[in-house]
Amino acid sequence: MNETTSVIPVTIAGTGSYVPEKVLTNADLEQIVDTSDEWIVSRTGIKERRIAAADEFTSHMATNAARKALEQANMAAEDIELIIVATITPDTLTPSTACYVQANLGALSAVAFDISAACSGFLYAMKLAKRLISDGAYKNALIIGAEKLSAFVNWEDRNTCVLFGDGAGAAVLRKSEEGEGRILASETGTDGRHTAILDIKGGGSACPISMSNANDKLATLSMQGREVFKLAVTAMRQASEKVIERAGLSAEDISLVVPHQANLRIIDAIAGRLDVPNEKVFVNLHKYGNTSAAAIAIALDEANREGRIKRGDNIIMVAFGAGLTWAASAIEW
Repeated sequence: MNETTSVIPVTIAGTGSYVPEKVLTNADLEQIVDTSDEWIVSRTGIKERRIAAADEFTSHMATNAARKALEQANMAAEDIELIIVATITPDTLTPSTACYVQANLGALSAVAFDISAACSGFLYAMKLAKRLISDGAYKNALIIGAEKLSAFVNWEDRNTCVLFGDGAGAAVLRKSEEGEGRILASETGTDGRHTAILDIKGGGSACPISMSNANDKLATLSMQGREVFKLAVTAMRQASEKVIERAGLSAEDISLVVPHQANLRIIDAIAGRLDVPNEKVFVNLHKYGNTSAAAIAIALDEANREGRIKRGDNIIMVAFGAGLTWAASAIEW
């Protein structure tokens, strides 16, 4: 069944986000590795990022974002039927982070599980939840993108440690009532041939962390930046074009693009390829860096609460992440 003709239309009823208190600036990083504010800003657009406290986990940030989304949606936690947490930095390998979030919220009627699609995770969760509501399996869903990337950063690698930050964003999805907006179309994709260019090699069953490799920093993010850049721009453009076409929109119909917040050069390239002016592109990368699955979720909430999105606006969200994965959604607000 084509998503644009699903039986039950689905709307975003509320959004929420949370970022830790600690701010790590480029000046702070100058004291840690051989880098400079000018180098970081000119190549990435990032000026600062948030770092979670030692006793603040992915589930804590996810819970805080979820509470704000539930409040805006005017929905009680016990009424939520489905919780999906998108993360690559779970509290524990098992149980899922979603189980901790469910307990924290008291949403004990909800089915809860995690998905791992890196930076595309929030939009993967949105597509999955939308389909499950459209098909009548659930009446509503709480989707969350949350990451504590600081726990997986090699703070001696100047090429990657400047990029990432911590945070969480959430959205409540439910059946769309008459006069409300709806999710118009979505696109997801994967190309597993490129797994090596952005990964965390250690910590899984293929490479457990042991006494013999504990000092090799294998459980940290590694990235081949140039290769990622080229693939990201192409995949995000193609995914965006597909959802724009499926939704029956044109570039002129788009009120706001909310792209993955990884690199300002990638964002500018996507805006150019879609023929969308910069003033219609939401950017908060300079404040938070790349928060992976949380990035689009945080940006969506900020755009919503800042009044950048109004009823009837058409929004495009698009992301790209390790896997390689990519995703896009077209939404009528």
